[in-house]
Amino acid sequence: MSATILQDWGDFPIAVIIFAGIAIFLVLRLRSILGRRVGFEKPAIPRDMRGGMGPVIDGKATTITPSRTVPDPQSALGERLMSIVKRDAVFDPPKFLIQAEANFRAIVTAFAAGDRTALKPLLTDQVYETFDSAITAREAAHETQKTEIKSVHSATIEDAQLIGDHAAVIVRLASDQISVTLNEAGEPVSGADALSELVDLWTFERNLKAKDNTWRLAAARNG
Repeated sequence: MSATILQDWGDFPIAVIIFAGIAIFLVLRLRSILGRRVGFEKPAIPRDMRGGMGPVIDGKATTITPSRTVPDPQSALGERLMSIVKRDAVFDPPKFLIQAEANFRAIVTAFAAGDRTALKPLLTDQVYETFDSAITAREAAHETQKTEIKSVHSATIEDAQLIGDHAAVIVRLASDQISVTLNEAGEPVSGADALSELVDLWTFERNLKAKDNTWRLAAARNG
């Protein structure tokens, strides 16, 4: 999300997104695993955007595949998604969910590899800065990270909101990962070279007036 876009948010509390980015940085530095967090309790969608949403999907969920679900269009959450559909002709919840899972895999893999070029177009500016700082610190410490996503069990649209031209969608992702950070001698300093089941809640955002249709990661917390 560019600085120009941020200026258009009006009364939207930009500090919340900045704090969310800081929280992601702490997660990455303390645990070196994207799917885990320490002490970050703020909701992925800022309070002003939450409206009447609850902690779970309202109404019955419609299964797209055994691993991906979107809410019933007649549920409260489904109606919020439809408000985005009405504003954005290319937004399709099932296709969005498939792309969100693909972006999740790409971001986790690129962060582990220190691939800034791959990360930048997938993250908001604030989140990219925290990822870049974490990669820089890892490089300065002569550490490397090995991360492998063995499988993504499920990807579910957990929440959504639209304020003005700005849309946010939370996706719950359950995955099996192996992630370990190694020092210069190849010895583990954090994480574990063993399979871990992780659940993440990732918030993707987009300015619907922007020509770029990319939904970027704006916040993350564990589920």
